[in-house]
Amino acid sequence: MTTARRTRIRPKLAETHILERRELTPDHWLMWIEKPDGFTFKPGQYCTIGAEGIERAYSIASAPHEDRIELFIELVPYEEGGHLTPLLYALQTGDKLTIRPRAKGIFLFNPNFKNHLLVATVTGVVPYISFIRDYLHKGETGHRFFVLEGASYDDEFGYDDELSRYAAEYPDIVTFIPTVSRPNEERNSNWQGEKGRVNAIVEEQVERLGLNTDDTLIYACGHPGMIEDVKTRLIPKGFTVDEERFWKED
Repeated sequence: MTTARRTRIRPKLAETHILERRELTPDHWLMWIEKPDGFTFKPGQYCTIGAEGIERAYSIASAPHEDRIELFIELVPYEEGGHLTPLLYALQTGDKLTIRPRAKGIFLFNPNFKNHLLVATVTGVVPYISFIRDYLHKGETGHRFFVLEGASYDDEFGYDDELSRYAAEYPDIVTFIPTVSRPNEERNSNWQGEKGRVNAIVEEQVERLGLNTDDTLIYACGHPGMIEDVKTRLIPKGFTVDEERFWKED
């Protein structure tokens, strides 16, 4: 008797195009691409896009109801191990990309907690943007989002205007606390906000905001070193930490 060998068939790639891109810094940009017919996702999930046969996963900033897929990307040069981002950086509006037909990921909003401390470094804020856009679009209430985002320079905050607007319009739902780690450099000469690495100030912010282990979930997304430090600081205090690591190699 012979045994049939099961063959794994990978889903076919779909084609998409760049609809718009916006430069933030020489190394960071926002990009909007077409959403293929039938493409669905949950807030916090990622899509896998590609160019010239190279593919990488990127968290989606847009909410599921939006008609475009929004991405926030950091350039990793070839000499630092970058593969896809240098190719993406060279593309312009109208250029073609590939995209896997299904979104993936389990870094999702958990409604079982009232308070959500969303800790991020730079592009790590992306899934939180999707969380909040979706939550506000649905008109939900009863939860609080505290976005604690760190960057080296203030021009690396890709969504500071949006988050500040939400904090002003929905003060009982959204709080935004940005911090820069290099406050004394000329590039941050106009900075008036928090200072220090985001993981270094997370404990004082937890105390200041009055967050407790009973109804608070901590999310950490971005640099692996930040995530490990947040876990080291908060897990011993009894907090639950969900994580999504953004490795700087693409």
